[in-house]
Amino acid sequence: MMKRLLFFALLLVSLTVTAGDKNFHIYLCFGQSNMEGNAKFEPQDTCGISDRFQVMSTIDCPDLGRVKGQWYRAVPPLCRCYTGLTPADYFGRTLVQSLPDDIKVGIVHVAVGGCRIELYDKDQYQAYADTVPDWMKNMIREYDGNPYGRLVEMARLAQKDGVIKGILLHQGESNTGDPEWPAKVKKVYESLLADLGLNAEDVPLLAGEVVPADQKGACASMNTIIDTLPLTIPTAHVIPSRGCPAAQDNLHFTAQGYRMLGTRYARKMLELLGDTLETDKK
Repeated sequence: MMKRLLFFALLLVSLTVTAGDKNFHIYLCFGQSNMEGNAKFEPQDTCGISDRFQVMSTIDCPDLGRVKGQWYRAVPPLCRCYTGLTPADYFGRTLVQSLPDDIKVGIVHVAVGGCRIELYDKDQYQAYADTVPDWMKNMIREYDGNPYGRLVEMARLAQKDGVIKGILLHQGESNTGDPEWPAKVKKVYESLLADLGLNAEDVPLLAGEVVPADQKGACASMNTIIDTLPLTIPTAHVIPSRGCPAAQDNLHFTAQGYRMLGTRYARKMLELLGDTLETDKK
């Protein structure tokens, strides 16, 4: 009897230690180059960042003093060691400015420029990765060859500290014209939910449009497909890119475009969080 009581006592302690802080909101971010961050960040993007906005480094970055799996104040770059400004930067900054002071925001960020959504399909990624050019293979190699696996690995670590509240996606340029894209995204989303023990109703998917037609986007036609995502995933929400300035290549956003898009991601998430936060207060 005493052994049994001791066992349950130790189990309770273990659960208490590993349970994430409900006031530490975690967001998973993945996609291709616009999520990775193509624009150079500017002085305004590196100052005034609250300690309440954190990023978990998903790779080792010795030059930045970052170690994989550890939290740091979310000063760009948020993706890999030498990437640029991303929508996640101003997503997090906007959230902490708007949420109560006792709530922190953490980002777990994995992205690979130029990749198709198939790179995040845990059953198909290897076959796809074998076909990509060497420059992309080098980026994939930084995640030990499996970006999806690294995202899940880091997300599980993050769950020990906080609670996953949402998933941010920016991807689609390399799947332009693919009518199966929503179904492929659905598979990745449902895999993340299953592998991390999450419920769709508690963890919405926020998917951003690519560079739009009003900015002469080279892949703007993909937005027609992206806009249908909520028909396939009821808990998905599309973040419009209309008016977000584009770079000269018409594929990527400028720094200002990333600021605008990231703020839009945050405003949608704040809208979705509204009822939850009011419920938590009661």
